[in-house]
Amino acid sequence: MNLQVKICGLSTVEEVSAAVDAGADAVGFVFADSIRRVKPKTAAAISAMVPGSVKRVAVMLHPSNDEWQRVLRDFQPDVLQTDAEDFDSLDIPMVVERWPVYREGGEPPATDSTYVYEGPRSGKGQAVDWSVAAKLALGGQMMLAGGLRAENVATAVRKVRPYGVDVSSAVESEPGRKDIDLIRKFISAVRAAESSL
Repeated sequence: MNLQVKICGLSTVEEVSAAVDAGADAVGFVFADSIRRVKPKTAAAISAMVPGSVKRVAVMLHPSNDEWQRVLRDFQPDVLQTDAEDFDSLDIPMVVERWPVYREGGEPPATDSTYVYEGPRSGKGQAVDWSVAAKLALGGQMMLAGGLRAENVATAVRKVRPYGVDVSSAVESEPGRKDIDLIRKFISAVRAAESSL
């Protein structure tokens, strides 16, 4: 089983390179109100070396269509990730994948495609109930997020059996600043867990 790994909240070319070199399948750039927020043109510049096999994800939260169009124009992402209800009001070209976010305690996932499942607030390191997530993961392609770190991701993978995992704050040395060693350790832990599935 090839688990997808997304490293989210990247803000420098060194962080992006570290994630790609360590084997990330997707790299996320935050355009919502956050300490990790970057400008679309910055995201485009720092991800210019990302190979086509790695997805560049625009992470937003309740954007207006105008905000999304600026990100689309200046960053040209492979994927848009935002809360599930946001997609109805956005003009999204067919070439951009949609990763709706479903939050613990909210509406259950309603898709056969890739989606993100996390806690009530993004980027806060809040773990979801893995037993609930395991039932939801039977449908669609769940990217499990929230509270994952190198020390617990193997357990989460065994219990939930998600399509992939998504991490941000747990691979930081301080809020908003990624730690290259922690990125490597997280991805290594995921790859080790894969072999046990």
